[in-house]
Amino acid sequence: MAKYNQPDPRNEETMVWVNGLVPRSEASVSVLDSVVQGGDAVWEGLRIRQGRAFQLNEHVDRLRASAHALAFTDIPSADEIHSAIFKTLQANQMTDGVHARITLSRGKKSTSGMDPRLNVFGPTLIVLAEYKGLVYGDEGIALISSSVRRNSPATLDSKIHHNNLLNNILAKIEANVAHADDAIMLDVEGFVAETNATNLFAIKDGAVLTPSAVACLPGLTRNIVIELAKREGLKVREDRISLSEFYTADEVFTTGTMGGLAHVRMIDGRFIGGGEKGDVTKKLQAVYDQAIWNQATVLPSVD
Repeated sequence: MAKYNQPDPRNEETMVWVNGLVPRSEASVSVLDSVVQGGDAVWEGLRIRQGRAFQLNEHVDRLRASAHALAFTDIPSADEIHSAIFKTLQANQMTDGVHARITLSRGKKSTSGMDPRLNVFGPTLIVLAEYKGLVYGDEGIALISSSVRRNSPATLDSKIHHNNLLNNILAKIEANVAHADDAIMLDVEGFVAETNATNLFAIKDGAVLTPSAVACLPGLTRNIVIELAKREGLKVREDRISLSEFYTADEVFTTGTMGGLAHVRMIDGRFIGGGEKGDVTKKLQAVYDQAIWNQATVLPSVD
């Protein structure tokens, strides 16, 4: 059975930021908002634990960079986005076991249409904070390879953390049909890019392998894991990696804000490392947890 978080009743009466605080039951965006009109928005996920926000500055910086790449105007400052996040968390007295999804759309249009010149009202900033655990648990996940290819920079650059996620969703549907947890997406040349939701790593003969950031998002968790692996004295290779190299790896794990480091026990019916979590994965999980804790932003006190 694929893993996903069930609705948490604690979220029902929370406050949501939509250019200001509103009750969750009343939170909405206009039918003329760009995120509705064309998926014209960027987003980030933020993990909150024990009064700390993990990689806050990195997430906000990437949100603003993605908006700049899409030529948004009047992009909120980092301080403005931080303030919206903190006010939302404070309004809900949320300090632990929380995931916040931050979305910035190009904003409301004057009339329906794709032309960004119709966006005359400024951007829409949304902060949706929810009680939500790590999505994959710790018992290991099963992946399949998808027939849906990951976007290349020739079509839609994966370096932009945008809301156009239909190809990822189609890959996830294939995983659901196969009763797998997620799907591996290949690039247009047939090399592994990432899964529909996470970056991928393999361990082979003690070395750490991960796909080059050509058709994958160079995720923030991915980046810190590469840094930590090198710090631990492990050889790291970013390269064009084939699916068979993942089949025959000693260990495989995924990385992402929603799941941390999750070990992969099976790909396309092939057990990885006998289906058990490997020693390198365990080591990197431990140093990652410590590193993001040490680097985390302490939340302002709840009023």
